[in-house]
Amino acid sequence: MHVVHLSLHDFRSYPEAEVALGPGVTAFVGRNGQGKTNLVEAVDYIARLASHRVASDAPLVRFGADHAVVRAAVVRDGRQALLEVQINPGASNRARVNRSPLPRARELLGLVRTVLFSPDDLALVKGDPSERRHFLDDLLVQRAPRFAGVRADYDRVLKQRGSLLRTARTGGSSRRESALGTLGVWDAHLARTGAELLAARLTLVEDLRPFVATAYEAVAEGSGRTDVTMTYRSSFELPVPADRQGPLRADRDGLVVALLAEVERRRDEEIERGVNLVGPHRDDLTLVLGSLPVRGYASHGEAWSMALALRLASYDLLRSSGDDPILILDDVFAELDTDRRDRLAELVAGAEQVLVTAAVPDDIPAALAGVRVDVVDGKVLPGVG
Repeated sequence: MHVVHLSLHDFRSYPEAEVALGPGVTAFVGRNGQGKTNLVEAVDYIARLASHRVASDAPLVRFGADHAVVRAAVVRDGRQALLEVQINPGASNRARVNRSPLPRARELLGLVRTVLFSPDDLALVKGDPSERRHFLDDLLVQRAPRFAGVRADYDRVLKQRGSLLRTARTGGSSRRESALGTLGVWDAHLARTGAELLAARLTLVEDLRPFVATAYEAVAEGSGRTDVTMTYRSSFELPVPADRQGPLRADRDGLVVALLAEVERRRDEEIERGVNLVGPHRDDLTLVLGSLPVRGYASHGEAWSMALALRLASYDLLRSSGDDPILILDDVFAELDTDRRDRLAELVAGAEQVLVTAAVPDDIPAALAGVRVDVVDGKVLPGVG
């Protein structure tokens, strides 16, 4: 899988841009603020319908424009398809494949897959649990696009149920009684959608675990500690499998029952605080190196190795069940010491397509020599091999 042409219209800093690409390594080189990251962000956006830099779509549209358009000609299994998304802040985005409109933009998900490394990846290890939840859910959607709908449904349930909890806490007697009477319906919705998301995350973590261990060993080769463990930490006690052997992977019925029981147990606390306290939105991914949690105990180098291992493991997991994802390395080499820089380059050099951004050519390791595209004064200059 690789992109052969990228077209932008009013995306970020580009009124228009046409960029020819190919398999192998393409490096976008230019000083900060010239627009090189905007190019790889566009490729990643058409794969995930989200940006790795901002939480909303509004900053993706060039100032003064009503919408932005990203088009990518993608080759997969020897066949080429033209994917297009129109970004409409404040309204529904629109998507097309080979010029034919799709009913919903999210039906574009899965047609092209990316794994992106960036300096912000350190937050996967050192940041709040929300960073790791987002990592899991993003990978889950790349692996099985239908979970974009499951996640959206779950977020809607949380919003509605949270509103009812706040009403039950602060509303007058009639409004409080009405909220309490309705809460049971939304408890059921929370349990159903939450169990589906949770079961998928548990399965994903089990499948990802061996890839993370292998990737960390490769990235941290020669370091003192390479024994990594990764476990999913739920906001409530998970039911034990009937045979008491192996992880709970996809027993959604059991999770529904357990979720409902925990919601009932913490009902008074939820009403008192006016927030949803139970469900996968409160969970975390625990990373341990040796006998100590990576967060709070790992050195800076160890934390970077773990962050790189999570991304490499994501790539290997996706690759194991389909085409090579497109690898995007956005200004990541400037953040790494020489050993980790060279090791990462060697590990990803064999990918079908690698897109790199760097401020100066010297930031790009020799193992990733390929086509270089200069980005100067917001203009994309022809590539040179």
